[in-house]
Amino acid sequence: MKLIIQIPCFNEAEALPATLKELPRKVPGFSVVEWLVINDGSTDGTEETARRHGVDHVVNFTNNQGLAKAFMAGLDAGVKLGADIIVNTDADNQYVAADIPALVAPILAGKADVVIGARPVSEITSFSPAKKVLQRLGSAVVRFVSKTEVPDAPSGFRAMTREAALRFNVFNDYTYTLETIIQAGQKNIAITSVPIRVNGVMRPSRLVKSIPSYVRKSLVTIFRIFVVYKAFRFFMSVGLTVFALGFLGGTRYLYLYATGEGGGHVQSLILSSILLGVGFQTILTAFLADLLAVNRRLMEDVQYRVKHLEYSRSAHGKSRRD
Repeated sequence: MKLIIQIPCFNEAEALPATLKELPRKVPGFSVVEWLVINDGSTDGTEETARRHGVDHVVNFTNNQGLAKAFMAGLDAGVKLGADIIVNTDADNQYVAADIPALVAPILAGKADVVIGARPVSEITSFSPAKKVLQRLGSAVVRFVSKTEVPDAPSGFRAMTREAALRFNVFNDYTYTLETIIQAGQKNIAITSVPIRVNGVMRPSRLVKSIPSYVRKSLVTIFRIFVVYKAFRFFMSVGLTVFALGFLGGTRYLYLYATGEGGGHVQSLILSSILLGVGFQTILTAFLADLLAVNRRLMEDVQYRVKHLEYSRSAHGKSRRD
């Protein structure tokens, strides 16, 4: 069994040595443990620092692509390198590396394909009240959309099997954490959580540049996730609500017209007609969105099969050369 621990990095030359110092080289259940750094366009010597401190593999981006793309590039590289299980952690040493055996334990026991490390969010003093509220809100939305029971959805400390890694597709540029959990729930990938510990803060968060910015991006991400993965429910709910308002307004006008008082309410009739039209169009959009969702799932299945075939051939060719 091979375990690869991946670390997305952007200008982490200062923090990376402390993180690597804590990473294990031996984990129960694995014969090989390797480290992988995704250098996301760093300009501070992150790659050199990683290699100097014993990192086995480095994936380099010429320009900064963002955390989500770095995460996905790590999964792709990990699978190509023959990982049976991939663990993702942060470069700022936020997560306690000694919890990795506990993180991978449900996978080794055959109880899960993805495991999320659940932080004691309420006890983390470096988190502002606003950030804690958004953490809970984001996790609640993810649980609703994905039909999973993950208490700390924004946690980046997670483990996944090779098969699970092959099935993930992240469209969000801001973060991968929420979207991958939703995909796991929708694709019936077994997912669970284990409690983990956190270390002290080494540097300010790169995702949270300011509270207003974090609030705005988090709310946009949550809303976008709901629209993308619950498109039919979203557009149908909006369409039916608008259509019902138009219907009620039209019914009211007809009643007033029947009683001889409709002359002064032409504006209500116009508004009702607009609402009925908008509602009907939105309901049609719900069905179109559902068809697009079906098409997306088919394309993801094709992509999974292509990746599986490509990596199987690559592994077979490598074994023949060896």
